[in-house]
Amino acid sequence: MAKSAGGGWKGRMARPWASRVRRDDWRNNADPAAAQERVLKQLLDAAAKTAFGQDHDFARISRLISGKHRAAAFREAVPVRDYEGLKPYVERVVAGERDVLWPGLPKYFCKTSGTTSGAKYIPLTSDSLPNHIGSARRALLHHIARTGNADFVGGKMIFLQGSPTLTSTEGGVPLGRLSGIVAHHIPSYLQRNRLPSWETNTMEDWEEKVDAIVRETAGKDLRLISGIPSWVQMYFERLLEYTGKSNVLEVFPNFSLFVFGGVAYAPYADRFRELMGGDVPRVETYPASEGFIAYQDGEPGEGLLVNADDGLYLEFIPADEYGQPGARRLGLGEVKMGVNYAVVVTSNAGLWAYDLGDTVRFVSLAPARILVTGRIKHFTSAFGEHVIAEEVEGAMSSAVAAMGAQVVEFHVAPQVNPDEGLPYHEWLVEFAEPPGDVVALAAALDRELQQRNPYYRDLITGSVLRPAVLTPLPVGAFHDAMARRGKLGGQNKVPRLANDRAMADQLLGHEG
Repeated sequence: MAKSAGGGWKGRMARPWASRVRRDDWRNNADPAAAQERVLKQLLDAAAKTAFGQDHDFARISRLISGKHRAAAFREAVPVRDYEGLKPYVERVVAGERDVLWPGLPKYFCKTSGTTSGAKYIPLTSDSLPNHIGSARRALLHHIARTGNADFVGGKMIFLQGSPTLTSTEGGVPLGRLSGIVAHHIPSYLQRNRLPSWETNTMEDWEEKVDAIVRETAGKDLRLISGIPSWVQMYFERLLEYTGKSNVLEVFPNFSLFVFGGVAYAPYADRFRELMGGDVPRVETYPASEGFIAYQDGEPGEGLLVNADDGLYLEFIPADEYGQPGARRLGLGEVKMGVNYAVVVTSNAGLWAYDLGDTVRFVSLAPARILVTGRIKHFTSAFGEHVIAEEVEGAMSSAVAAMGAQVVEFHVAPQVNPDEGLPYHEWLVEFAEPPGDVVALAAALDRELQQRNPYYRDLITGSVLRPAVLTPLPVGAFHDAMARRGKLGGQNKVPRLANDRAMADQLLGHEG
């Protein structure tokens, strides 16, 4: 554990502010259904005269007195769309047309990589930016209010992120990565604490950038580190190699907070504990280009507080109904605990019933708190089992803890047509500390997954599948595969699951 270093005058100011923010957040989110009714009406009113609003009769829907009737009318008028479905409207905005999805033009476009659509352009407006920036700030303030520890505000902070360099669309709207855009809005009182330098942050080559960050941060009083765990892990490993130290707390004695999002932490926990030299307090967030959905307001594992009153109208489709005609779209007042839902977002950035692609499970309803369980399209169901990320991550976490192994990264894919024997699930695993018995670990993974997924258990006991096969990968396999995909660093996440062999074949070196 990092020693207390004190937060100076910033820490003294932050503590009472954090307590006020925590009280306000809990009050604003105490009745999430009522908050969402207000948000939906505000969004409909604001966009009633836009092209999208006129095409979908927002003025009439907004006039409905009952919030329940308004939500039903909205769902009838506005179907769920992915980016491809919204693209004709977005292209008009990219070209410079005003008042299409939201009044005026966006303040920025966030450029993300798509699969079927190529590059995606997600609008950020003056109205939506406070959701992104304020939610990140509130996550830190909740940590201060909960723990009383504001030491990190008095030292250096690092955010492993994409380049802040901006270009522009043909219509003149600034264009960049979400994390790079947000970097332009860091409060002035934190800018002096922020690392790395602007010059280092603008480097596009991820390998060179990480090495430059290592050189720039070694020897600094770094207290907060933020980023996706897989890329922070890479930074830690190179930092220790560069400094010759045995763990991160030897390099940064006052390191007191790790902020992460995007993937489950549990599979990385043992490796991070070794790299850090102990347990460091952490805060989980759920940011997306389409909106900052939720953030941790309690102890780790207690779920993330949903932003019910912050410019986002959220709907949830039961995962087992997703893609089916008549699939239900449920509001925060209609969801149930323990069910896996796909997330649909409507926002003051001009996104309307937008399919986010993520899945969540509620662990509290008032206030609404969620656990992120994976991606709706990242699953393994070649045999009807529909195994999801939460299940394989939980199985891996339990199995490696019992075996004393440490995992760098892993991927699960079906082997439908093996050379001999029954089909199976193949776990492709890169180890930091390999197990003494790979076969025993494979058996443990299989047992753990059977406990979590009864459909998979039935396939094993019914001799439709044989037990899982574990294939150890050489060091750097995931790094190389992601590099070949053009997905190295930044906000890119390793797919833990697939319904085909594309990622598996890359990892095994069967394709470039």
